[in-house]
Amino acid sequence: MPHDEDADATSAREPSLSPAGDRERPVDPVALRRVLGSFATGVTVVTSLRDGVPRGVTVNAFMSISLDPPLVLVALDQARSLDAIIQAAGAYAVNILGEDDAALSDCFAGAPVEPGRDAFCGAAWRQGMLGMPILDRAIAHLECRLEQVVRLGDHDFLVGRVVSTSGDEDEAQPLLYYRRRYLRIERATSSPLEGNAEH
Repeated sequence: MPHDEDADATSAREPSLSPAGDRERPVDPVALRRVLGSFATGVTVVTSLRDGVPRGVTVNAFMSISLDPPLVLVALDQARSLDAIIQAAGAYAVNILGEDDAALSDCFAGAPVEPGRDAFCGAAWRQGMLGMPILDRAIAHLECRLEQVVRLGDHDFLVGRVVSTSGDEDEAQPLLYYRRRYLRIERATSSPLEGNAEH
């Protein structure tokens, strides 16, 4: 019988399965939060309206899903009041913060400051196409009609169809979040993209 070296190599690379009956150890939530914090993100304030009153919360769990149709996603803790507000309003706005707005991020995250989150952090805003609050200080925004809610674990994933956008033409630097700290871009270099990266 011929010896299949490729098959042997493939077998060697395959991970061994745990014996039947073995149980995975539960992941420590504190350790998980620390590891997930190693993924640097931008910072947004997600906003909506309740009875004509603007509401918002700081969110870094935001991503693009599709360009055609234009869909984005934000993940909100089910315990957050904004989750129910968005579902009742059927719309939300994502306000992307610039590097000088750490204080605004802290306030919308619930920091004990005045004016606080209940007073919309004293932030100046205007209504977008859907009436959602657009922060004047945001370097970019997306206003979205709620398309779908997916409930997983302790979070709701709010899929929105983008109906309007704006962006800072001056290429303002974003506020970055990494390991429970804010980062500022002091110096940056750029290089052309090789291949076709996902958006």
